Amino acid sequence: MPLPAAIEVVSMFVEDISEARAFYIQVFEAGIVFEDDVSCLLKFEGALVNLLQVSEAPELVEPMTATTAKVGAAVMLTVRVPDVDAVCAALREKGISLLNGPIDRPWGRRTAAFADPSGHVWEVAHELR
Repeated sequence: MPLPAAIEVVSMFVEDISEARAFYIQVFEAGIVFEDDVSCLLKFEGALVNLLQVSEAPELVEPMTATTAKVGAAVMLTVRVPDVDAVCAALREKGISLLNGPIDRPWGRRTAAFADPSGHVWEVAHELR
């Protein structure tokens, strides 16, 4: 049987849970579902994001090694927004620096990217008309 194509939870390993929690609440205004000293589960529209202190992650991924994204981008998470430029202005007002953008891409989307304090890359995008 194939796996369902619905993502329930994305777990992100972070270096500093307090810093990550503050960033995600500030940027996404996500509600907290659960938190303790090493994790914070946030409610996004259609999915949950679990911020987990990287020191607690090895048992979840063994025999692989747990690390944060600061060694380089391995994944980019995209959020569809109605107006990339307006979202970028709001991010800048919150003190968030963009990695790039806004840029009109040849595949028909306008995008911009930014990173959380642990280096996880997020993209905001809308379709060009």
